[in-house]
Amino acid sequence: MLVLFETAAGYAIFKVLDESKLQEVDSIWKEFETPEKANKVVKLKHFEKFQDTTEALAAATALVEGKISKNLKKVLRKIAAKEAHEQLAIADAKLGGVIKDKVNLSCVHSAMVTELMRGIRNQVDGLITGLSTREMAAMSLGLAHSLSRYKLKFSPDKVDTMIVQAISLLDDLDKELNNYIMRCREWYGWHFPELGKVITDNLAYCKCVRAVGDRVNYASFDLSEILSEEVETEVKAAAEISMGTEVSEEDINNILHLCDQVIEISEYRNQLYDYLKNRMMAIAPNLTILVGELVGARLIAHAGSLLNLAKHPASTVQILGAEKALFRALKTKRDTPKYGLLYHASLVGQTAPKNKGKISRMLAAKSALAIRYDALGEDTNAQLGAETRAKLEARLRHLEERGLKRISGSGKALARAEKYQHKSEVRTYDPSGDSTLPSVPKKRKIEEVEEEEEQPTEVRVKKLKKPKIEPVEEVEEEPAVEETPKKKKKKKKVIKTEEEEEPVEAPTTSTAEEPPKKKKKKKAKKEDDDD
Repeated sequence: MLVLFETAAGYAIFKVLDESKLQEVDSIWKEFETPEKANKVVKLKHFEKFQDTTEALAAATALVEGKISKNLKKVLRKIAAKEAHEQLAIADAKLGGVIKDKVNLSCVHSAMVTELMRGIRNQVDGLITGLSTREMAAMSLGLAHSLSRYKLKFSPDKVDTMIVQAISLLDDLDKELNNYIMRCREWYGWHFPELGKVITDNLAYCKCVRAVGDRVNYASFDLSEILSEEVETEVKAAAEISMGTEVSEEDINNILHLCDQVIEISEYRNQLYDYLKNRMMAIAPNLTILVGELVGARLIAHAGSLLNLAKHPASTVQILGAEKALFRALKTKRDTPKYGLLYHASLVGQTAPKNKGKISRMLAAKSALAIRYDALGEDTNAQLGAETRAKLEARLRHLEERGLKRISGSGKALARAEKYQHKSEVRTYDPSGDSTLPSVPKKRKIEEVEEEEEQPTEVRVKKLKKPKIEPVEEVEEEPAVEETPKKKKKKKKVIKTEEEEEPVEAPTTSTAEEPPKKKKKKKAKKEDDDD
């Protein structure tokens, strides 16, 4: 078995003398305790020395990227010509695949090889002859410096550093501009307070103050390049009747210098914004189309780099920037935030409040895909971002139209008005549905009252007939017996229905009429007995 060992001074190829000693992985370190023991296990077969630090740097960068340098390829081909049947032990598995494809050598990488490499590194001074320790240390130091310098210079992760710095500076400029403009308005407001109400644009305000100075000059100064005709007329009219105090020329000069600073910072801010927009379209075009250059740059700055942002899941991208609210919600067991920096994206801003959470979740999912495509993909086109944005806009329209679809009673079609048809019949209003009390309808009450009024008249006629046959004493008892059930009937009829009342009336009249007949028979018998 052959062993490929990379050093800062060159490539070393060792021959394993006794492979039986390498069977137990845990005891390999015992074979490399001293240089004498190490020489009994492995033996140096070939050493390819680097000519200078540049060659060492090229070989080291090639190994880092998983490629083979020219010197290593020559050495391996010589070995392959002589000992093609031997296996090559390597420390990097990716490098072994490349060597097998290029040189056609079978490579081995295992835990045993890792322990063997560690033992060789421990005794490298005694195993490699003809190379002093001092020279080896100097080559290691020079290669370390060159390699670190190369990584800092050509690292793909550091390309987005410009975006991070630009967006941070842009935020700082916005804060400073707000402070400067507020100070300028307050300072010049003592002299001309009406100007701040007439001119609302901050940059136009500063340009106007810088051009005119004292308010006395407004009447004769031409402001057509800065303001519109209507605003200019209003400013000149306000300058004539201004209630401001008089200030000295030195105060005006200081205010004018402040206005110069505001104008310069505003121009630089616009220039920086254009620079940031171009850099974002070059580095992350799909993310820029989805969320905009400012929001995309803030996401990259918050994550540290584009590659770090690509490692975040969609749920993290959604609440990125709202960590404080997230941990507060978890601590108090309340609802977690729905969006962080994505709240300022145009798609979320134009959505109704009830749909902002859904759109932010969908936008975060699509943004995570776009970020990974920009960071790890080989293409630099923005086709993915454009297609994804079109889908999100269609989804947004569908969510907004869902409320109209629900009115129709079915979620498949939009609400439609019924076709007008002329009808000749006239409908009247039914007031019975106004009351919520469980009462009997009015029609039923009216029928019951009519029946009650009719029944007493019939009973009275019968009562008038009865006294003709019966004596006076018995007539006095009959109304007492007949009046009591009448009162009960009136009470029951308010509760009972018409169907229940009608059959009850027949037996009541018969019972009231039957007793007198029996009394007549008894009285007739008594008269016969007396005779």
